Amino acid sequence: MGKLKTLAIGIAAAAALAGSAPSAAADPGEVVHTTLRQAIADLPVADENRDGYERSKFRHWIDEDGDQCNTRAEVLIAEAVEPPTVGPRCTITGGKWHSYYDNKDQTEARALDIDHMVPLAEAWDSGASAWSAGERQAYANDLDDERSLVAVTARENRQKADQDPSTWLPSDGAAHCRYGTEWTVVKTRWGLSVDARESETLAELAAGCPDEELTVVLAR
Repeated sequence: MGKLKTLAIGIAAAAALAGSAPSAAADPGEVVHTTLRQAIADLPVADENRDGYERSKFRHWIDEDGDQCNTRAEVLIAEAVEPPTVGPRCTITGGKWHSYYDNKDQTEARALDIDHMVPLAEAWDSGASAWSAGERQAYANDLDDERSLVAVTARENRQKADQDPSTWLPSDGAAHCRYGTEWTVVKTRWGLSVDARESETLAELAAGCPDEELTVVLAR
């Protein structure tokens, strides 16, 4: 069964920070060591364009490793704070999850949505419109960075929809620093841009948060 790899935010050695911001020549698999505020400053700023967007252009919830558990199920299994029972055809029963967006526990898998930290439409607006179908599928099913996909209460996810942090933040104010950090990590990982208002909002959020050291493995 596939497992999420812990490749996202972490404490990096201070010596690795210098000169490690992403560049136009960055390659997939390259490891970037930076800080939250620097990562936000390094995100390219560009106008968004949703022309041609269709959700179906991001094939998702695939069973990449053929174990009968699709991406949604893999995230539920990995993020459970009390492990569920996984039956035939990856039927999930029992278990317990914590939705950090609203600081609520859930004991029913069906009460949870798997949120793309940066929504598919937002990714399209920010550069994914130029990607291949394979790249968009990889983005929509990114199990290699545990911040890309998150199990949250369905209501929170549906209120968020395709909004960026300038128009939506989790209902639990204590989650805002984590949310802004994870949003920044995903945008960095996938080489996505931010619009001007989004960039300003992220910088304002980060000003009230610890300027933590980040490690990001670039996907493209």
